[in-house]
Amino acid sequence: MSRGNSAPPERIAEMFDRIAGVYDGMNLASSGFQEPRWRRRLVRETHLRAGDRAIDVACGTGKVTLDLYRTVQPGGSAIGIDFSEAMVGLARDRAVAEEGVRFVVGDALALPVQDDAFDAATIAFGMRNLADYGRGFAEMARAVRPGGRVVCLEIARPTSRLGRLIARWFDHAVPFIGRLVGQGDAYAYLVRSTKEYPDPEAIARIMRAVGLEDVGWFGLSGGMVSIHVGTVPGVTTADQA
Repeated sequence: MSRGNSAPPERIAEMFDRIAGVYDGMNLASSGFQEPRWRRRLVRETHLRAGDRAIDVACGTGKVTLDLYRTVQPGGSAIGIDFSEAMVGLARDRAVAEEGVRFVVGDALALPVQDDAFDAATIAFGMRNLADYGRGFAEMARAVRPGGRVVCLEIARPTSRLGRLIARWFDHAVPFIGRLVGQGDAYAYLVRSTKEYPDPEAIARIMRAVGLEDVGWFGLSGGMVSIHVGTVPGVTTADQA
């Protein structure tokens, strides 16, 4: 099994630059309008509180980052990082009125942040685009303090009958809609990337292999997506008391 996505990262970044303007609408349509619900659940799994600091990796147009920021108010902050300059530009426009949010162009495999700087890290629909899944999770864990959470929301290949029906619709509808908006190749790639991404149990093993503890996962919408959660080690019972 590949350690990550085999497509050249620079080509993936160029693709996201091209589709930035249609990305949010395509996400909503291709998810059957479930994406906002998935995003809310992702944020809830961080266990963030007012005053905390959050980092959102592969932030895209900044929706999750802003959700995180609002969760940690008053007094908290959030940063979003993405390798697509066009996506980061849209995210900055979206957050122009929010003083505690920053968006940075950067590499998910070499996050431009200090160790233990955040209370939680998230990645939504970005892990499957990374060249090394383990390194991606390791970087998120490095950025989070001991006891903080790493949370990943990603497309999954469902096993239930309902989930398989939804997946079949996704596989055909997404490239079709992509062609309608002039981005057929990009959205054909996105479908391929979901098929090549490891199954949820394999992702859980990768998270454990980089040192995350209490790793678990669950599916939503018939298993169409999965949310993985792991805790950065280092907090003892005495520390928590």
